[in-house]
Amino acid sequence: MSYIPVVDLNDYLSNDSSRKDKFIQNFGKAYEEIGFAAIENHGIPSHVIDEYYALVEEFYSLPLETKRSYEIVSLGGQRGYTSFGREKAKQSEVADLKEFWQVGQYIEDGEKMPASDYPDNINVAELPDFNEKGRLLYKSFENTGRHLLRAIAEYLNLDKNYFDAKIHNGNSILRAIHYPPITQEPKSAIRAEAHEDINLITLLVGASADGLQVQDVQGTWHDAKAAPTQIMVNVGDMLQRLCNNKLKSTTHRVVNPPKEKWHTHRYSIPFFLHPRSEVKLDCLPNCIDASNPIAYEPITAGEYLTERLIEIGLIKK
Repeated sequence: MSYIPVVDLNDYLSNDSSRKDKFIQNFGKAYEEIGFAAIENHGIPSHVIDEYYALVEEFYSLPLETKRSYEIVSLGGQRGYTSFGREKAKQSEVADLKEFWQVGQYIEDGEKMPASDYPDNINVAELPDFNEKGRLLYKSFENTGRHLLRAIAEYLNLDKNYFDAKIHNGNSILRAIHYPPITQEPKSAIRAEAHEDINLITLLVGASADGLQVQDVQGTWHDAKAAPTQIMVNVGDMLQRLCNNKLKSTTHRVVNPPKEKWHTHRYSIPFFLHPRSEVKLDCLPNCIDASNPIAYEPITAGEYLTERLIEIGLIKK
C-alpha cells in the first residue's frame, strides 16, 4: 500500500476545520499526482459488503445457461449479466478474462428518467435477496461518493455542492465482476487489460484476491490493494476531462495470478459513479489558463459514455 495514499473520510466529515482542510488537500494532491487514494472510515457498512459478496459468489456458481438467461445484449452491459469475453480495453484486440453483473440507478423520488438511459434492473429469480442487497450496496456507495465529490469540489475551488445536482439520479453503475480460474495459457490476455475508467470516480471495495496494479507517469506498474477496512477510489475520465487534466485518470489493470494460483477465482465489486446523462463535461474555466490550455471539446456525459461503450465493445455503432 506504500504507493497509494491513505486518507480518513471522518476527517472531512468532522467539525474540525483543520482536519477537514487536511483531508481536502491530501485527497486532492493524491488525485493530482497518482489518481488513486485509499479511504478509511468510508461509511459503507461491512455487513452490506459481505452479504452482497456472498450472493455474488452464489450467482456465478449458477449454470451458464441460467446466467445467460439474464444477458440482454441490446443493453450494452449496462444491466444484468455480461458473459465471459465480451468486454475489452479500448486499445486492446483481446477480450478481458471476466464476466460481470451490473446494477443501475434506482429512481426513488418519482423523477421521470428516459428509459433509454435508465433501463430497469434485472431480478435474479434463483436468488431472492440478490437485488435488494445490491440496491443497499449501490445506495451506500452513492452516499460515500457524494461526500468524496464534495471534497473534490472544494479542492477545485468550486462550491462544495457543485456535484450534488449533477449526480442526483445519476447514471451510476455497480458492477460485480468474476474472474474465473485460468484453465489454459492465455493468448496475451490478462484478467483486465490496461485501461482508464469512464466515469467521475470509481469506488472499489476490497477484491477477493490480489492483481490490481496502477501505472505511474514513468510507465512503472505498482501493486494496489486496500486494507480490509479501506476502499480504493480513483479518478475517471469524465472528472479528468471536466477539470482539464488537473486530476489524473490513471491507467490500471488486473494481472493474472502466478501459475500456481490459476485455479483460483477472483471477485471484485467496483461502483462507477456517473453524472446524469445531460450533464455537460465542458472544461471548468478555473482549470484553464495559459500554461494549461483547454484540452477537450464540449460533450455531455451521455454522449461520452456512448462513445466509450462502443470503444470497449459493449455496444455497436
